[in-house]
Amino acid sequence: MARSVYEGHIPSERTKKSRKSFRLGHDLRTQLELKTMLWPAIILITIFDFVPMYGLLMAFKAYDPITGIKGIFTSQWNNFENFTAVFYHFEFWPVVKNTLGINLLGSLIGIPATLIFALLLNEIRNAKFKSLIQTVTYMPHFLSWVIFGGLFITLLNPDGGIVNYLLLKLGLIDEPILFLGEPNYFWGIAIGTNLLKEIGWGAILYLAAMAGIDQSLYEAAAIDGAGRFKRMWHITLPGILPTLMILIIFAVSGMLNNNFTQIYVFQNSLNIPSSQVIDTFVYQQGLKQFQFASATAIGLMKAVFALLLLLGANYLSKKLTKSGLF
Repeated sequence: MARSVYEGHIPSERTKKSRKSFRLGHDLRTQLELKTMLWPAIILITIFDFVPMYGLLMAFKAYDPITGIKGIFTSQWNNFENFTAVFYHFEFWPVVKNTLGINLLGSLIGIPATLIFALLLNEIRNAKFKSLIQTVTYMPHFLSWVIFGGLFITLLNPDGGIVNYLLLKLGLIDEPILFLGEPNYFWGIAIGTNLLKEIGWGAILYLAAMAGIDQSLYEAAAIDGAGRFKRMWHITLPGILPTLMILIIFAVSGMLNNNFTQIYVFQNSLNIPSSQVIDTFVYQQGLKQFQFASATAIGLMKAVFALLLLLGANYLSKKLTKSGLF
């Protein structure tokens, strides 16, 4: 009897659809301003992210730049010849070496340095002093590499640069060094300048994670006699481990990506053996030599390997730390 009573109240499919349409219409009317604000972003993403995806066809075709956009669809298919040509290019493997070397060393140095800086910054109790350090360290993030890199080019200049001046005065060198003209120095310059520019900004992510840790844990540890470093090791680090792992996953997945602007600012004909990375190589192949098919093939390969690195790093993170990106 109870079943028959409730069966009469079960809405039909037509009723469900009409209610759903009503809710959608109501949301559209009440949130019209908010939804309207999304349209500029949707239009930009469509124009600059989705529409250019058709250009990936060039990676599998014998594309001639003279044919223009029409040639993307009318050019003859050449299967994987563009990829084969890239692999056999005399510059390709040195480029991969420079890309991986700068990124790997940069991550091995940058992630621990930023983490340690954030941990030490979190221990500062003077609010004004802490705010001053934060402001000074993350301000370079907002400077373009044209300005920030130009500053370091001036500092490293052998003719009047302060770095050479100090080294000469200290007796560490006998004559000025052309730092940006020596390939052996380029990796260190790229890693060091990037660390100086981004360490303050990177520390903000760790500080935000630290702010979410239950403060009663610190109080209980202090009562038990734990010092600052023990509290840091046993409470702070485990508390920010998920954030740390996400940043490591992003670093691994971006192992084939360099900051193009930074490399391009410091790059010159003298240090090209150590400064030519995948991003600048694609720029050279595509925009300078008009080899759009080869440049597209390189970009597609880089995207595929980046996806594999992302999935692999996330899998290992989930296995080892039980936390990951997804």
